[in-house]
Amino acid sequence: MTTATTTTGTRAVNGSVGTAHTRVEGRDKVTGTARYAGEIPFAELAHGWLALSTVARGRIRSVGTETVLAMPGVLTVLHHENAPRVDTDYVGLLGAPDPTAAVFQHDRVPHVGWPVALVVAETSEQAREAAEALVVHYEQEPHDVAFSADRPDAYELDAFGPAVMAKGELDAGLAASAVVVDAEYTTPEEHHNPMEPHAATALWDGGRLEVVDSNQGTTWVANELANMFSLDPASVHVRSEHVGGGFGSKGLRAHQVAAVMAATELQRPVRVIMTRRQMFSLAGYRSPTTQRVRLGADADGRLRALDHSSLSLTSTVHEFVEASAGPARVMYDADAHHTANRVVRLDVPTPTFMRAPGEAPGSFALESAVDELAEKCGIDPIELRVRNEPERGPVSGLPFSSRNLLACFREGARRFGWADRDPRPGLRRDGRWLLGTGTAAASFGAMAMPSTAAVTAEADGTFTVRVNAADIGTGARTALTLVAADALRTTPDHVRVHIGDSDLGPAMIAGGSAGTRSWSWAVMIAAEELRERLALNTGIPPEGITVRSDTTAAIGALSQKERHSFGAQFAEVAVDPATGEVRVRRMLGIFAAGRIVNPLTARSQLVGGMTWGISMALHEEAVRDRATGGHYGADLAGYHVAAHADVPHIEADWVDDVDPDDPVGIKGIGEVGIVGAAAAIANAVWHATGVRHRNLPIRPDRVLTADGHA
Repeated sequence: MTTATTTTGTRAVNGSVGTAHTRVEGRDKVTGTARYAGEIPFAELAHGWLALSTVARGRIRSVGTETVLAMPGVLTVLHHENAPRVDTDYVGLLGAPDPTAAVFQHDRVPHVGWPVALVVAETSEQAREAAEALVVHYEQEPHDVAFSADRPDAYELDAFGPAVMAKGELDAGLAASAVVVDAEYTTPEEHHNPMEPHAATALWDGGRLEVVDSNQGTTWVANELANMFSLDPASVHVRSEHVGGGFGSKGLRAHQVAAVMAATELQRPVRVIMTRRQMFSLAGYRSPTTQRVRLGADADGRLRALDHSSLSLTSTVHEFVEASAGPARVMYDADAHHTANRVVRLDVPTPTFMRAPGEAPGSFALESAVDELAEKCGIDPIELRVRNEPERGPVSGLPFSSRNLLACFREGARRFGWADRDPRPGLRRDGRWLLGTGTAAASFGAMAMPSTAAVTAEADGTFTVRVNAADIGTGARTALTLVAADALRTTPDHVRVHIGDSDLGPAMIAGGSAGTRSWSWAVMIAAEELRERLALNTGIPPEGITVRSDTTAAIGALSQKERHSFGAQFAEVAVDPATGEVRVRRMLGIFAAGRIVNPLTARSQLVGGMTWGISMALHEEAVRDRATGGHYGADLAGYHVAAHADVPHIEADWVDDVDPDDPVGIKGIGEVGIVGAAAAIANAVWHATGVRHRNLPIRPDRVLTADGHA
């Protein structure tokens, strides 16, 4: 066994962790050997195509199946009158299931794009043609999709934390403040469109339900299906080896349930794949938000009062809150501190977790308001943050495991050339372009959830790691290889990692930036125990020596602290005052994200998040037609995202961020890269033009209006 020592930048690295390593499955992906859920062949495979409602509210009067069943290749049409009954009266990993996934259970239609039928045929082309020919008659009812800040029916909603957290006298704190910022910020409905569509194939094999799926956690989906279909969990097997993106959208969805129903009905494999258009109504999305931020400070910029209230929407069938007031509970303290998250029920699909849920839109409002406060106080935006750096959690009162935010700002300011910045807006020009720079802070929680793993020492001297991780494009498979290699004191080429199979045992999903941290912990415990056993053995039997781990007790014993990744975002923009065009010229992000396992994929994750921040700031906006309740342009032609030409030179790096009490030391990086990015860009646009933009995206027409509203 060997231990390598290399140097990354100025950091000495012992072993594999911390050394740049190409993806272990990279060759398979670029050669096509790696197959995604919709590509795996099955004998006698049938294809299902979902038919979705065209009305926003009402009842199904009739489904015209007779003509469709006579079409070539059509095998069956499932709908509310003939589909198997399923159970939704249970609590799963993330709470009660969204009834949208429990397809074809009743005749109610709660939004446009609600699944009303599944047409199954011998080929996907036949299924699509028949589904498009299916005639469904509705009893239409008036609908309401109007989202606004003044909704009288909005209410507070607890979700993964209290809806309201407060201390001190807010009104008194604001009244006693020398400087006050009171502003409203809005973000639009946004959609995560992973490159690989949602796809699932279901079949029964010897009394066991087999599902090949694209998801963010096979145990999660297997348990949901077992509950919904009242099956023994041991009789459900879900595989998801390669996943082309998830972003929070790939949990239990309508297509998996429909595929299981059809496979049960036909007793043959059935595959259901969502179309890109269907994903706009069935895969979840980020709710629009309206946020009010009030900051009260002394003349020297020290906060006396902080109030951050956020309103988002949810569907009429399921509750989900975009908890955008959450970042304020971590970032800044004040004697009077108030945060609240509210929702309003509308006739729309249910939103869901979308990369940096709550933090992404919440940081736009909060970090824009902090920049406005700095302007009013005549204080540099970084210096203002220095003066308001909390020693403990502003709301929890807990100590931080590590909080190296100021180190991020110091290093970022040095690299970005912040010291040379003239704070006055609208002065710098490059020909017709107005130039500006902006900054913002970022944070994202660093949690760990119980997971299991098994590590085997093989007779040939190699090691096999089995952990039910999900690599959704983040490089998790490679990171786990490096973690295992170091724990076993060997090299990565001696380690094979198997993931994405519910038979491997329970493990954390790929979500909440907690996957690699959770899985690595389980792998480390098993590997270290295995290494101890090997020291006592004179040889390895043909079947190998296996050690299994479960981190439930270890995580339960972890001390209570505020654990987060932090970051400082910097952006330079150019604005054409004649056309309203905004171009981001350069971005820099410096992060404090614990132990960096693989610098190569870590940097890609951070740059990807910052790219998403550009898209969020300038492009992304799903617009609903109030007359129909549906989207204008529910596709990647009508829904704009940042293209290659929109993405400038982006640099991402990190500072040392060590927590001596943390046995793993890994924090999440999948989401912190997007947090603060949109605010940094918006603050740079103000610096370029002198106009505040409190409504995303910053479209050319908004730039051309004097107040930033259009």
